[in-house]
Amino acid sequence: MFKGSIVAIVTPFNNGRFDEKTYSELIEWHIAAGTNAIVPCGTTGESATLEYDEHYRVIETAVKVANGRVPIIAGTGANSTEETIKMTKEAKKLGANASLLVCPYYNKPTQEGIYRHYKAVAEAVDIPIVLYNVPGRTAVNILPSTVARLAAIKSIVAIKEATGDMKQVSEIIRLCGDGITVLSGDDFTTFALMLLGGKGSISVTANVMPKESAQMCLFLEQGKIDEARRLHYHLDPLNAAMFIETNPIPVKTALALMGKVKEEFRLPLCEMSGPNKDKLKDVLRSYKLI
Repeated sequence: MFKGSIVAIVTPFNNGRFDEKTYSELIEWHIAAGTNAIVPCGTTGESATLEYDEHYRVIETAVKVANGRVPIIAGTGANSTEETIKMTKEAKKLGANASLLVCPYYNKPTQEGIYRHYKAVAEAVDIPIVLYNVPGRTAVNILPSTVARLAAIKSIVAIKEATGDMKQVSEIIRLCGDGITVLSGDDFTTFALMLLGGKGSISVTANVMPKESAQMCLFLEQGKIDEARRLHYHLDPLNAAMFIETNPIPVKTALALMGKVKEEFRLPLCEMSGPNKDKLKDVLRSYKLI
């Protein structure tokens, strides 16, 4: 379940509401392109602005459309442990195969607080858990020593590492061995992270070029390093373009330019600035995506 190209899929809106039809079409496109798993309601899915009912509806739609063909790893993290437990229980009830839990944000918990948070969720809900470490969003880093403690809990099986720090990735793998699966949380690090022993990526770029993202991960799994390296450099300009502005603004704009979704966000996210949109268009044209 936790390997290869896993897309942190966007949540399309239409006149302010979740666009279930477009979402279903995106999932079908990903499955056909070789995407290994789907993450609904992650950062890229604008989870922070989804109401509870919408959050559950997005997860339910992903489960229904995938219909067992690829795993669904539902984003159910929050900055409150009780809220996280509530959403994770509901995701399991809806048929999600696993849960992606962002490190509690804004509170800035200690490492002991982080440990207790994840332990409480693991004890309350019997579902495989993927830790999500993204200090740029949460203002706190899950240290490798804490990951090692958490890896001893049976249901905590993977971590999405979005620090961009390969020293930290190396330390996690050294401490945990096969006790936890490490996944890239930044597309530009996927190649290096998998060479260190990681198993794949929870990807933004895969929203735009799913086939190539999946192929690069597959090459690395097969030990075809030169082929994977060529794809890494091929995708590198797109990886950079996905962060011209705050994620998911560029990726959703790209999909809109490609005719896949409407260019619609929820405040406080808004449309790209004109100059940045022009830069994004140039990158997309270079790949013949528009």
